[in-house]
Amino acid sequence: MLYAIISTDTDNSLDKRKSARPAHLARLQELQDQGRLILAGPHPAVDCDDPGDAGFTGSLVVAEFADLEEAKQWADADPYLEAGVYAKVTVKPFKKVLPQ
Repeated sequence: MLYAIISTDTDNSLDKRKSARPAHLARLQELQDQGRLILAGPHPAVDCDDPGDAGFTGSLVVAEFADLEEAKQWADADPYLEAGVYAKVTVKPFKKVLPQ
């Protein structure tokens, strides 16, 4: 089943994000290599692709996991969480309707 992992950043998280980004992306690449990643990316703090110093307010990952517990365990091991980038992480079941 698919799960949405919705993360909210702490204030002034940009430097922490930059530091932990390679490890964060490596984990996402593993999901992609396994064919389980649907989409992943950050929420810019301002309305543009490159928010510069404004940074980001959080992230969204939609991926396939065996169950909710596995999705939560994966999210709990995110390098961004360990680095103090994320203030809150919510994991929910997700049903993809479109596109088919």
